[in-house]
Amino acid sequence: MADLDWYIEATQFGGCNCAYGCPCQFEALPTYGDCKGFEAIRIDKGHFGAVRLDGLRVALFYAWPGPIFEGNGEMQAVIDERADAAQRAALIKVVYGEGTEPGATHWWVFREMSSTVHEALYKPIAFEVDIEERTARLDIPGIIEAVGEPIKSPATGEIHRVRIDLPGGIEFAFAEMGSATAKATGAIPLDLANSYGQFNILRHSRTGVVHQ
Repeated sequence: MADLDWYIEATQFGGCNCAYGCPCQFEALPTYGDCKGFEAIRIDKGHFGAVRLDGLRVALFYAWPGPIFEGNGEMQAVIDERADAAQRAALIKVVYGEGTEPGATHWWVFREMSSTVHEALYKPIAFEVDIEERTARLDIPGIIEAVGEPIKSPATGEIHRVRIDLPGGIEFAFAEMGSATAKATGAIPLDLANSYGQFNILRHSRTGVVHQ
């Protein structure tokens, strides 16, 4: 399985309960001690072996009682209901870190640091994202409603643009920062208001982030 060729290039939006910037990106501890959040991707092109994944969407929810590296977390994947049986199986393997070299992607780390993995769900996923504008909307009926917006200065109300460049990152090489607000009522509940938001292109393979 570890030698199976796979690749996903996707547009991603995510958010967590930390302050803008996310301490994880700087090898720092979570803003409030714990870590909980979500991510959603729209696969622009991808495959898992011979299984094509283009056009499908996936959302991932996660929570840890402390920093991610201390473990004892929980996670759950929600897979696009349009995926067929082979695509569903492939996407579950990918987002749960299977067929990935140890430590190569954030998905592998999330799974390794989670002692509880909730059963995957298959739902309609309405997802729109514009990286350049730092805007997004995610709606999964009965699971989550989330929006992404640009950061605005509390002093002037003007839009404030910030980017993170991670040459050695395990999730992205480059991302726009923004503000995320989300309400989730599934197995991993979330109530986020104007917290960390992330907008980026994700390029993953079994060996890690693919840099271009």
